[in-house]
Amino acid sequence: MDRRLIVAATLLAPTLVTGVAQASEGKERKKGGGANFVQIPTLTASLLKADNRRGVLTVEAGVDTPSPALRARVASLQPRLRDGYNAYLARFAAALRPGFVPDADLLARELQGLTDRIAGRGCRLLLGTILIN
Repeated sequence: MDRRLIVAATLLAPTLVTGVAQASEGKERKKGGGANFVQIPTLTASLLKADNRRGVLTVEAGVDTPSPALRARVASLQPRLRDGYNAYLARFAAALRPGFVPDADLLARELQGLTDRIAGRGCRLLLGTILIN
């Protein structure tokens, strides 16, 4: 073990931490999906896997809105949207047969219908990853 490296790392560590903190303060973090995109936190539901063990269905989603007024409305309605999405996802996961792949088209169609009913027309639901663990 080289003690010089340990001493140098000890002396440089505060400088590196300060530099990283200043760099992160100056930059605004990039928003995924663009300026018109409202990210919905990850949606989950439990299901039965092919080997009769419990699993988790995870879906990443977001809502694309063309206007700032509609984007503000979607952001304010996000708890209601998440509740509707999670309720439907629980029913969807319960009906999914063990060992079968989830139907992404059906899921997208139903979640888009929920989005239209809650937030109004003009919003487009975008699905990301659909994963079974």
